[in-house]
Amino acid sequence: MDPHRLGLVSTRLHYFQLVARVGSIRQAARLLNVAPSSISRVLVQLEEEIGTPLFERIRQRLKLTSAGELLLYHARTSVSELNRAVTEINDLSGLRRGTVALGTVESVARGLLPGVLAALWERHPAITVDVKVMGSQQAFGAVADGECDIAVAFDVRTPKNAQRLAGAPLELGALLPPGHRLAARPALRLFDLSGEKVVFSDQSLTLGPSIEEALNGAAVDLVRRARTNSIGLMADLAARGLAVALQTRVGVEEEIAAGRLVFVPLRDPRLKPRKLVLIARSKTEISEAADGLAAMLARTVDGLAER
Repeated sequence: MDPHRLGLVSTRLHYFQLVARVGSIRQAARLLNVAPSSISRVLVQLEEEIGTPLFERIRQRLKLTSAGELLLYHARTSVSELNRAVTEINDLSGLRRGTVALGTVESVARGLLPGVLAALWERHPAITVDVKVMGSQQAFGAVADGECDIAVAFDVRTPKNAQRLAGAPLELGALLPPGHRLAARPALRLFDLSGEKVVFSDQSLTLGPSIEEALNGAAVDLVRRARTNSIGLMADLAARGLAVALQTRVGVEEEIAAGRLVFVPLRDPRLKPRKLVLIARSKTEISEAADGLAAMLARTVDGLAER
């Protein structure tokens, strides 16, 4: 159970920690679904009462001052201890119920997660899972800050105060409609996509910059038709023949199985496989319910590696 949701962590501290993590009031406001002015007002009040600035603006981003760094360190320690207390209280009753907070990228939420949750609820129907779809860095940061118990994301280092449970390298490929000129190929190189209209991942997804860097290095002439952070939209555009999407299979398994999309592997030395990683809070802080879900997710991710 999230200490903030229980009222054990103040809104001021919650806002402060999130802004410190994402470096932007506007981005924090989007994640919290509140007005940026509300967060700004809370932070100003906090700084006034403490008597010193907590942030400084550098190149349109907020960076912690020395006072801010000190407050963040103690805030994280406090939240971590509260999380441990809640976990230990839950474990007193041999928890077979409770709430698990899971941070995940969209592709996992629409691909792997439904099957895992179905298996979880078949065994433990009283467990509630709060799923938060976010970027990879945000998901791992949420575990580090105690906002999530578990996170599944791509290409991000495991925070020092979390445990890495599983990982799987995943091949990149082109998502194409069945009738596309390249759909019958066993594999593709980047230059095979010359002249194609492509939908790109935006900067909020870790895949976007790595693909664009590889394409620039290959000097491939592509038409950048769209840019988005929605895996669902990429899949829909590809299925309609409106653009080629470059992704892993995760999140589009249903469309591939139904024949609406064809996945053709991209095997090019400029492209590295993506790494899907599962992390969780430390063993001393994770609840029995979260540990059970984490174990099921670990088996699923390890299964991807074996395939």
